[in-house]
Amino acid sequence: MRIFTASLATETNTFSPIPTSRATFESTFYAPPGKHPDGVKLCTAPLFVARRRAAQEGFTLVEGSCFWSEPSGTVDKASFESMRDEILDQLRAAMPVDAVLMGFHGAFVAEGYDDPEGDVLERIREIVGNDCVIGCEYDPHVQLTEKRVRLADVTILFKEYPHIDVVPRAEELLTLVLKTVRGEIRPVASLVDPRMWDFYPTTTEPMKSFLAKIRDLEGRDGVLSISIAHGFMHADVPDMGSRVLVITDDNKEKGDALADALATELWEKRGTWCPPALPLDVALDAVFSAKSHPAILAEPADNAGGGAASDNTMTIHALRARGAKRVAVAPVWDAQAVMFCHAAGLGATIPLRFGGKSSAGSGEPVDAEVKVIGLAHDAIQMFGEATVPLGDVAAIRLDADETGNGIDVILISSRTQALGVELFTSMGLDPKDYDVLVLKSAQHFAGGYGHLASLILRAETGGACPTMPTMHSYSKLRRPLWPLDDEVTAERLI
Repeated sequence: MRIFTASLATETNTFSPIPTSRATFESTFYAPPGKHPDGVKLCTAPLFVARRRAAQEGFTLVEGSCFWSEPSGTVDKASFESMRDEILDQLRAAMPVDAVLMGFHGAFVAEGYDDPEGDVLERIREIVGNDCVIGCEYDPHVQLTEKRVRLADVTILFKEYPHIDVVPRAEELLTLVLKTVRGEIRPVASLVDPRMWDFYPTTTEPMKSFLAKIRDLEGRDGVLSISIAHGFMHADVPDMGSRVLVITDDNKEKGDALADALATELWEKRGTWCPPALPLDVALDAVFSAKSHPAILAEPADNAGGGAASDNTMTIHALRARGAKRVAVAPVWDAQAVMFCHAAGLGATIPLRFGGKSSAGSGEPVDAEVKVIGLAHDAIQMFGEATVPLGDVAAIRLDADETGNGIDVILISSRTQALGVELFTSMGLDPKDYDVLVLKSAQHFAGGYGHLASLILRAETGGACPTMPTMHSYSKLRRPLWPLDDEVTAERLI
């Protein structure tokens, strides 16, 4: 048995001011055949798992290229086509194959392509024919189009948000693909569109219990897999929104009924899956009134993980106006400011302008006399089992009082969101030492910081990732869709 695997992934925010090209992917993560490190990346888990299991499962693995870019704006057409064609050429050279494993994110948008993953799968199917088994793993913030599900035999999404189950879902994908190749199962998909979008953190109720119910249903009575597509609201494409995918072992009737029931539950609990983001002043009042520390204030609108720049200064200006102390803001993307801090050295006090650089949506830069309190080269943070580069980093303190307490800001040179505590500990700082942590992230911070928090709130601030679809101007999105519209009707797509 021969299996080919590759990965082409990013999360495109079509409202982001940050352009994206092949060079952007290559500077973030690019592994040509045989060069993937011995560790998992967010969207390369199928390769990672298949590499480990090839010998024991009795198949030959042919590795193709893997591409990943930190979320940003629309990918230019030539870049997408060059990466796509590189993988397709590798597949042609690997033929014949019995199966193809693809690692996607699922919210990729390129110039002229609203569904790049569907385009890739269509071309893969043309190469391998109908008898080859195709399996795909996606992030739940996927635009789960009907085309993609029809072209693949097995489609699996991460269940957890934050994404702590990337590897287990890849294990599940490979197991189902191998069983399909061997004729032990016949996967049949049921896909329902409830015509809605919502925000579904899985560390809190009601989504935590909803996932527990789904797990209890899987593996019984012919139900092979259940996936909930959250959708990615920062992309103006026709198929943005939530979807329910049920895969059964040749039991379409059961799959349809189950997908319908789960989609109905999503709809009935709309607007309750996550507390809304608060106005900034209200959120700051609440976190500074917390009785134990640290309290966490998440800043989803400036989340680099959703395509924002992570250099918005609105919260920092608000904190300074309040005279806040013992608070940290992390991370702020400003490579030039990091360079200045490294040049000045640890312990130096310098005048520094930082933040507010990428667009008008980033706000006004901060000008302050700061003390450099931490420096590190080539730092990383952890995201589950994966390492995420921070580049060179610097920690600065501004507006310190006579006791030395002030506002600490973590500056990074490689744009990313707050994921793991290494964002602090790489420079000898302890996040538990602060009364308030302001983290530029929507939900993934909960994996690294949630256990530390006395309180977690989200604030509506500036940036390219506002918390509700009503704050975007869509032109391609298929309507009606809740919460943009009240009257909607669920649709069975497959």
